Amino acid sequence: MLKVKNVSKAFKDNQVLKKVDLEVEKGDVVVILGPSGSGKTTFLRCIDFLEKADGGEIEFDDIKTDLNHASAKTIEKIRKKSAFVFQNYNLFANKTALQNVTEGLTVARKVPKAEAIEIAKKALDKVGLSDKYDSYPVQLSGGQQQRVGIARAIAVNPDIILFDEPTSALDPELVGEVLKIMRELAKEGITMIVVTHEMKFAQDVATKVVFMDGGVVVEEGSPKEIFTKPKEERTREFLMRILPDFDYTI
Repeated sequence: MLKVKNVSKAFKDNQVLKKVDLEVEKGDVVVILGPSGSGKTTFLRCIDFLEKADGGEIEFDDIKTDLNHASAKTIEKIRKKSAFVFQNYNLFANKTALQNVTEGLTVARKVPKAEAIEIAKKALDKVGLSDKYDSYPVQLSGGQQQRVGIARAIAVNPDIILFDEPTSALDPELVGEVLKIMRELAKEGITMIVVTHEMKFAQDVATKVVFMDGGVVVEEGSPKEIFTKPKEERTREFLMRILPDFDYTI
């Protein structure tokens, strides 16, 4: 379904991504783990052309292009097949929850307004916000704002949703409500790539876990492989620090 190869990206002298590869099959929930500064978010942004990669290729169904030289038309095609959920919500402060969801439908996808409103309401209902159609972001908790962000993503019926640390800006007591929605989406078979530090989510929901460090993929495998018998010493060090109750001695 989605294949990216040799993704490279530098910010001045800092080589953030060093020829990173990833393959995603339809229905996969790929969780990307790694310490801060490992390149996870940059990699995700390069896939959706929110960041311009210095090199690499992407193959998305029948679309194949160079990440550095993709045309505006090709980028638009790929973005119409994907949706991005941001760490800090990226909602319009002057628009209601309903308007935030309809915006992408009416502006980017030219959906008639009445139809867009119907789709947006269904999406907000799906994430448990049927009573917040007319609420502005300032009137919503962080968890509710992020759920509006997820509603905005699912409203466009994408082939894949990219989540960039969707719970990292939330107070701890609000994390669960967002992860619950993501678990439900996974059960429905929605394809996702998730950059996160939520280990329990990775263990329970992921079909594939990718561990990145220093701009490269150190190791990837099933949750069972990564969380019980990681092959690489760097993976074991990271997991032992994050999950100190686990014993990774091999």
